[in-house]
Amino acid sequence: MIKSLRRLARTDAQPSAIDQHLAKNLANLKNEITDAKILTAQLLVNHIKTRGIYDNIQEAEFKVFSQVGDDGIIQYLAHHLEVESHSFIEFGVENYVESNTRFLLMNNNWKGLVIDASKENIDYIKTQDIYWKHDLTAVEAFVDRENINKIFSEYGFTGEVGLLSIDIDGNDYWIWEAINIVNPTVVVVEYNSVFGAANAVTIPYDPTFMRTRAHHSNLYFGTSLKALCMLAARKGYSFIGSNSTGINAYFVREDRLGKLKTLTFKQGYVESKIRESRNTDGELTYISSSQRVRTIEEMPVYDVETGQIVKLKELSSR
Repeated sequence: MIKSLRRLARTDAQPSAIDQHLAKNLANLKNEITDAKILTAQLLVNHIKTRGIYDNIQEAEFKVFSQVGDDGIIQYLAHHLEVESHSFIEFGVENYVESNTRFLLMNNNWKGLVIDASKENIDYIKTQDIYWKHDLTAVEAFVDRENINKIFSEYGFTGEVGLLSIDIDGNDYWIWEAINIVNPTVVVVEYNSVFGAANAVTIPYDPTFMRTRAHHSNLYFGTSLKALCMLAARKGYSFIGSNSTGINAYFVREDRLGKLKTLTFKQGYVESKIRESRNTDGELTYISSSQRVRTIEEMPVYDVETGQIVKLKELSSR
């Protein structure tokens, strides 16, 4: 690429021609990097296939497109579980550059539905090569518990689904509770470890909830792991662990568990060390541990065990 730019520089090429040449070469370089990442990941997948059941799903972690090591965990589950439908649904995908299902799409050739509230993000997804190379449907929608099943049905996703991934930084608990039109083998849901290991809580349902608007700290969102585990049990799913950064929890439908090891919420809880809290001016404050809880202790949470809305500090003092 450098040599070709030097040749252009020695000619009378217009700046626009140089820009176009540079953009083309950068795009090619990006594709080559992606191909190299996928090839490396395929070697790791082959290694996973030679091993048996892990004591901890975190042992399978590797990252290609996922935020952390979820690509590896999902490949591990896809290999060891009896998955009837090679399809997935993921919402809260932003522009789908970083996601839990992109590697499934590209490596395993699964069919998928992705949803995001931003038209700009969905338009971008549709301009990517993966959109014509694979069976992917991208939908612009702000999901809530009233419309989620209708969206799935409208785009042909009903019944058996291989994987459902929920990450919307808000009504995650309430949306999963409302879903009844699909029957996923695996469900991945983000949890908020700031709510602690002992509390079964979620934000009170608000169809217009937005994390950045709800509290300046950006720490008030979503649901606790214990609340998710209780919901999962009601829906016929078992908890098999969290990723190593304490962001995502994994659940497998009980009739497909096979030899996978199940955990209690206490065994599988991982405290996130991510320090993304902000002050009222929007600046990062880098607080951690109990400081994070104190920052949002006055905020209301729905206690799944009692059915009451209380302040978070009331639970912390029990």
